[in-house]
Amino acid sequence: MKRIFIVHGWAGYPEEGWFPWLKKELETRGFIVVVPQLPDPENPRIEGWVAQLAETVGVPDKDCFFVGHSIGCPTIAHYLESLPDGVTVGGAVFVAGFFRKLTNLEGDAATQETAKLWLEAPLDLEKVKSHLAKSVAIFSDNDPYVPLDNQDDFCDKLGSEIIVEHKQGHFSGSTGTTALPIALESVLKIVA
Repeated sequence: MKRIFIVHGWAGYPEEGWFPWLKKELETRGFIVVVPQLPDPENPRIEGWVAQLAETVGVPDKDCFFVGHSIGCPTIAHYLESLPDGVTVGGAVFVAGFFRKLTNLEGDAATQETAKLWLEAPLDLEKVKSHLAKSVAIFSDNDPYVPLDNQDDFCDKLGSEIIVEHKQGHFSGSTGTTALPIALESVLKIVA
């Protein structure tokens, strides 16, 4: 049985935005879909988020697939990096993902500190790729937080198929994104 884990972003939660829609669409196609609530979403920390994801997944295998949104994408990458050699998951769809650059986060010191922790954390993308059979990375050409040059890491280091959507912002529930057909299409492509 194929299992799909949807990983929310910073300040996110399982019922946010397009996650319930995607979960329902995938469940009607026979997949087991889990959208875990990650700890302290307003103040995300790599160790806590990766530990929660690992606990949720249990034993990873080729029938495990991941969908990440925003900071959920590096969460998935850090999780994959932590897997033992020889363990490979089926694939991942990264939506508005990043590893090294964010913009328009000039807010308070706590926001700056959190962003810095994630952007400066060591991450071996070659090791991540060794655990990842297939991947797709979806970006928007007007994302206020994740500039398009983030796609280079996904393309060059992870071998992800790159999709750039037009005027979809950060694909956030807070700005009205309640369905994301390109994410569904991408999941169905990698699980096939």
